[in-house]
Amino acid sequence: MIRHTPYLITVTILITVGSVSISAQPETVAELRAKAEQGDAEAQYEFGCMNDIGCLDETVLNNGLDLEIDALGDAEAARWYRLAAEQGQAAAQSRLGDFYQFGYGVPRDYAEAVRWHRAAAEQGGAVAQFNLGVRYARGHGVPQNDVETVRWYRLAAEQGYAVAQYNLGLMYAIGRGVPQDDGEAVRWYRLAAEQGHADAQCDLGLMYEVGVGVSQDYVAAHVWLTLSTSQRNSADSNLIVHARDRVAGKMNPDQIAEAQRLARRWDATHPREP
Repeated sequence: MIRHTPYLITVTILITVGSVSISAQPETVAELRAKAEQGDAEAQYEFGCMNDIGCLDETVLNNGLDLEIDALGDAEAARWYRLAAEQGQAAAQSRLGDFYQFGYGVPRDYAEAVRWHRAAAEQGGAVAQFNLGVRYARGHGVPQNDVETVRWYRLAAEQGYAVAQYNLGLMYAIGRGVPQDDGEAVRWYRLAAEQGHADAQCDLGLMYEVGVGVSQDYVAAHVWLTLSTSQRNSADSNLIVHARDRVAGKMNPDQIAEAQRLARRWDATHPREP
C-alpha cells in the first residue's frame, strides 16, 4: 500500500461471513464524507478504503478514532477511488488499477489496469511499479516485454518492496530482461528474505546449498530453509522441509545446532505481524 497522510481514523473490524461490522462515531464518517463530496482527493481515497476490504490495513487502521462501516462494496470503492485518481491521488490510482486488474467492482480491463498502475508508478508508488512490471511480464494490457518488466521491478525493489526484490532476483536467476547473473539473484533474494519473504528465503537457502552465486554454506542453507518452512502451512511446506532435511543430511550435529540457533535468533529479531 502506498503511504499517504490519512485522516485521523482507526477502524475496529469484526468480520462475519463475508461482512464487516464496525463501531464508530457517526460524525467522523459524516465529516469525511462531506470532505469527499466537496472534492477532497485524500478524503475520497479514504472513503474508497472504507468500502474496500483490501485497503483496510495499516494505512487506515493505525490512526485516531473509531469508524463505523455497515457493509463493503467494490463498486462503491471503485467510484470513490476514481474520483480521487482523476485528481492525481497516487494511492487511489494504484488501487483502481488493482480493481481493473481483477475485476473488482468494475469489468476486468487490463488496459485500464495498466493506465492507472502507470499513473501511480510514475509518481513513485512501489506497489504500482511492481504491478506494472507484472503486466509487462504477462503481456496483459501491454505487449510482453522482459526489459520493461525488469525496469519496473527494479524501481519498486530499490524502494524496499520485498515481492519486487524477489521477482527481480528471479529475473537475474533465469536471465530474462537482464544478463543471467547468480550473484545479483542472491543479492535481491537476500534483501527480500531479510524482510521475511518466504519464497526468497527458500531460494536463497537453495543457492547456499549448492554454492551458486554465493559460497556453499550448509548452515546458512539450513537457516533460510527453516525460516521459509515456518511461514507455510503443512501442504506448502513439504517440499521445503524435504530440502531442509536433505541439507541436514550433509551436516554434522554441531552445524545443525548452530543453524537452529541462528534461525531462532533471526525469528527473535524479526517479529512477525499478527
